[in-house]
Amino acid sequence: MKAITSNIRKGEVKVTVESSDDLWYLSTLIEPGDLVSGKTLRKIKVGSSEKEAVRKPVFMMINVEKVEFSKTTSSLRILGTIVEGPDDVPKGAHHSFNVDVGTRLVINKPKWFSYQIDRLKEAAQSKFPKILICVFDREDAFFALMTRTGYKLLAKIKGDVAKKDVDTKPKGGFYEKIIKQLEEYKVRYKLDRIILASPAFWKEELFKFLKNNALKEKIIQATCSSVDESAITEVLKREETKEALKLERISKEINLVEQVLQEISKDGKAVYGLKETKQAAELGAVEILLIVDELIREYRQENNFEMLEGIMKSVDNARGKVVIITGDHEGGKKLKGLGGIAGLLRFKLSY
Repeated sequence: MKAITSNIRKGEVKVTVESSDDLWYLSTLIEPGDLVSGKTLRKIKVGSSEKEAVRKPVFMMINVEKVEFSKTTSSLRILGTIVEGPDDVPKGAHHSFNVDVGTRLVINKPKWFSYQIDRLKEAAQSKFPKILICVFDREDAFFALMTRTGYKLLAKIKGDVAKKDVDTKPKGGFYEKIIKQLEEYKVRYKLDRIILASPAFWKEELFKFLKNNALKEKIIQATCSSVDESAITEVLKREETKEALKLERISKEINLVEQVLQEISKDGKAVYGLKETKQAAELGAVEILLIVDELIREYRQENNFEMLEGIMKSVDNARGKVVIITGDHEGGKKLKGLGGIAGLLRFKLSY
């Protein structure tokens, strides 16, 4: 996402959407009560009947009432009432912005909190590492491309090995198929790194067939306990991948959730659940607040966001950090199991 201009003191930021990942960031940044303006399509009557109405591009500002985001279709809609627009469009009428790649928006907030500014800066990073993860054994191989909000499964290929033949090497050029797929993705996605992971010795066997030195330089080897889609998340937590993934938000999110779970297991400096986290935030004890994005959307839909927003503001005012966790990876799912909200504390609380 490109921040064209920003005047935080006046509460105004102008951005351009550069990728589908930016839509997720905007869905967590734009809130009810914000003013959003930009070019949008509006149905305009050109005659006496509805059939004669046409959609025309117009500049419009709306007071946001609702934000709808779909991870499945990577679509974002901002709904609200019209504050400014053409003379023939009544103020107060309802309108929705459909936000796509290339859309330019101006976002006005009464106040930008530091966690919102941090998220805006994160979305505007010019360099985002293109990282491919390949987990494989003698029978299966999974290929996944990392994104800002998780990973996208690209392909799965199968080898030709009978399961009873435990020591049998893959047949039919299975390693060659994997290498060919890696070479194709390296060119197509202009990869920075490839994380190659397998149980046991399979990755070492594959390397015997790998002659492409340019491809070798991109590869970091790692270990996984199984070969299925869940192994991709496992690889994210491996020590071997930390250097390649240090700029990858999802890896940080998983590690933060793991820190919370470790503190909980030893009755240490962590809280979870809405009531306990709210109490800790009001005491200024929360150093890092973790909230799953689905909880934010749920509370907005139920018009009950003020309480959740109050917790975030309390942490921000106490100079803590607010981290929005994506709900569709392992870390996000574990956080949902804790009620969708948790905090790492500056000091242990006694109740």
